[in-house]
Amino acid sequence: MELFALRADSDLQDKIAVAVAIAAYAKLSGTPSADEAAWAKNAIADPGSMSRVVINAVLAANKTESVATIQGASDAVIQTTVDAVIDGLVLGG
Repeated sequence: MELFALRADSDLQDKIAVAVAIAAYAKLSGTPSADEAAWAKNAIADPGSMSRVVINAVLAANKTESVATIQGASDAVIQTTVDAVIDGLVLGG
């Protein structure tokens, strides 16, 4: 139940939205496939929408961590998790 409640944590949502935008920009800065480029452009246009998808996977990946640990995660830790989620879940890599 505590993990479910974190889905509504605005600070965590904001961190994940920024991490989504950074990951999207990184995709566009490389040599993205057509699907990756389309995803990245949509994610940059509306990172908040994509973050609502990604937050569930981020929480699942950190299911053994305490609420305090998840809330206190650094931007770098959040980014690493978001990058993995996007590659694996969103882009099917």
